[in-house]
Parts: sequence; structure tokens; C-alpha cells
Amino acid sequence: MLRTFRIGGIHPPENKLSAGKKITALAAPKQVIIPLSQHIGAPAQAVVKKGDLVKVGTLVAKAGGFVSANIHSSVSGKVNKIDNALDSSGYKRPAIYIDVEGDEWEETIDRTPDLVKDITASPEEIVSIIRNAGIVGMGGAGYPTPIKVTLPAGKKIDCIILNGIECEPYLTADDRLMQEKAEQIIIGAKILNRALGIQKAVIAIDENKPAAIEVMHRLTRRYVGVNVVVCKTKYPQGAERQLIAAVTGREVPPGCLPIDVNCLVQNVGTVHAVYEAVQKRKPLFERIVTVSGDDLQSPGNYRVRIGTPASYLIEKAGPLETPGKIIFGGPMMGVAATNLSAPVTKTTSGILLLKEGSVFDPEQTACIRCGRCAEVCPQGLEPFAITGFVRRGEYQEAKKIHVLDCIECGSCSYICPARVPLTDYCKLAKYEIRKKK
Repeated sequence: MLRTFRIGGIHPPENKLSAGKKITALAAPKQVIIPLSQHIGAPAQAVVKKGDLVKVGTLVAKAGGFVSANIHSSVSGKVNKIDNALDSSGYKRPAIYIDVEGDEWEETIDRTPDLVKDITASPEEIVSIIRNAGIVGMGGAGYPTPIKVTLPAGKKIDCIILNGIECEPYLTADDRLMQEKAEQIIIGAKILNRALGIQKAVIAIDENKPAAIEVMHRLTRRYVGVNVVVCKTKYPQGAERQLIAAVTGREVPPGCLPIDVNCLVQNVGTVHAVYEAVQKRKPLFERIVTVSGDDLQSPGNYRVRIGTPASYLIEKAGPLETPGKIIFGGPMMGVAATNLSAPVTKTTSGILLLKEGSVFDPEQTACIRCGRCAEVCPQGLEPFAITGFVRRGEYQEAKKIHVLDCIECGSCSYICPARVPLTDYCKLAKYEIRKKK
């Protein structure tokens, strides 16, 4: 029987236009812009200066605190400057500009295609390698991975869930990675098992990825402790709480974390990066990005160096005309881009180009209190009631009906017949409550 979470959820058109496209390695651009903040927590601190020569894999910024991550050069060349750069939302962020000269890699990186199966590193060494490699959650949140795999006193994990759901429409980067690098992901799961001292890892894949399911089923038969669970195609199945409920039946209580129900969730891209760091000594300086949408000649999945301008990637994918909207990420939770020179970061899963007609938002009308938003909310909230409180500035009343449990998945806004931006009201309430606190 297909697994899924208990309440709410929607099934928007999948539009997996690039699902059949193999991963294509994209050549480095003439210049990369590497932001110092590509993760939750404190920005990294630059350890290079203008004029310095760097190689692919050179450490260019050290973690700026406990919740932070190292950053490495994705190219070889010369540091042009350290200055502010506009991100996809139009905000200025500190970044390192590097002019590309050749493609020389750090000698410590194993560039051979050989699969390294034997795990010789100790648990302590694994965590140290992951930390030094600058690995963060690549599903979108960007939480530093070494913190997630270092358990607080009194806590324990009995199951790692590899998130291969990728339920956002259009995105297929994780799907292709599972098909093309399946065994590396499985070994990455075994590495995390070793780091945590457990024997159980589950690869969760939804039913609309038959090729990935087939290859993972076939290969996991060779590895003790790694299994595949097939889930029903439903959004937002890839959210941590919903995925844990689907796979294990455990409910993460409000205000708690997955570790409180003895689970750890890691995106398959993150786990692949763990394999490359531990077995190949390769820092996280590139990732797979889906470039798709109804305004493209050739939707595809690309291996992209961190810091590559979005405009360079879009040009390679071949846009048909001036798009109505460009989105970093998926259409449900992604961010509309205001700046096409914004660089790809560790958390950029996709870039979508959508035609004007496909992003037209009809005029908002009055809420008719139909309750459909409450029916689809995977957290069991009442977005229409939250919106009413927010419109009146009654943020504490919104808190009382658990707005802080909102995961901002966008299901309520998607389903609303009045086109009320319910998710935005929930975000505003959370912001105001936390600001006051």
C-alpha cells in the first residue's frame, strides 16, 4: 500500500517536463558570484582577499558560527573583489567575485568516476569531514548538515529517512540524481548510519518516479539496512513532518523537531554530497539544478557550479521569449526572481520560466468561508481564520490558533476560490509574532 500523511494535501499538475532529461554538466561561466550566506544561520567569513588565486575546492569562507557553513570556490581563477551582490529577491548580500581562469582542482579531491564502497572513516571523522566540506540541506532549507548528525545529549535516532519525494511541480533534479547516482546515495546513507551508530535508512520516493524506484529497489538489495518506501503522489509530501508521518506513522508534535520522534530526514542531494565529501574528499561547490517551465526550448537538469549567474544557466537552456515570471525553486514555495544575475547557491533546486498567461493571478474576491483551505492544510490549521485575525492586526489571536505551526507550503492559497493569498497572511503573522518576541 502506498504511504502518505494523514490530513490535508493537494495534487497540483506535476509538469515534470524535464523528467526524461539526463544530467548535463554545465561549463563554468566567465565569473562566479559566491554568496557568503547560502544556509540558515550566520554568514560565512571570507578568508581570501582581492587578487588571491584559488582552485576548484579551495576554502574561501569559514563558518561564521555554530549554525553556519564553510564555502569553497567552485572555479579556479582570481578573486576579483569581495562586495555586495543582489540575490534573487533583490536584497544585497556579501559575496566573493571570482574571475575564471582555467579549471584547476585541489589535488586532494578524487576526480575518478570509481565507486568507493568501503567506509573507513570513524563516526567522529565523518562529522568533521561533512563540516569541513560545507554541506547543508539541499532540499531548500539549507540547515548545516553536521549539526543535524550530531545528536544532543539524551537524544537518539533509530531511522534516517532519505527524502526523494520532490513533490514541487516541474522539479526533477532529485529524480534524475536518484536514477544516475543511486549507489552513491545508498553509500551516503550507510555513511550517515555509521555516523549516528544505527542500522536503518529508508529511501522515500513517490509513485510518479518509476525509474528511480526501480533502480533503488534493485540496488538496495545489496545493502543491509537500506530500504525503499514508495509514497503516494501528494503535495507537500516532501515536508519533514508529513514525510515522517507517511513513512513511520509517527506524528511530530507542535513545537518539536524530527529528532523528538527519533527520526532524521535528509534530502537525497544532501546524502549524495555526503558520499562525495567522505569518499571523494570533495567539498560542496556544485549541485543539480532543474531549468524548466512552459517558456523553454529545452527543459533539463544541469550540474552547475555554485555562483553561476541564473542568466547564464537560462541562456544555455534556451528561453523562447520574455517570460511572465522567473522563479527560483518550485512554483509552490519558490521565490519570484527580481534579478537574473543572481547566482545559483547550495539551495537552488530549480529555475522556472513561465509564460505570462500561466502566471496570471485573477483578481482577489471576498472570502466565502468555504473551508477548502482548512481541508487541504497538512498541519490541520484554519488559514481563513488566521487571515481574518491578521487583517485586523490581532497577531496573538492568530498565535492561539497555531499559526506558528504553518509550514508555508502554499496549499491553502492554491486551493482558495477567492484567490486570497492565505499563505502570505500566515507568513506575516509568524513574522510579527517572532519580531515582538
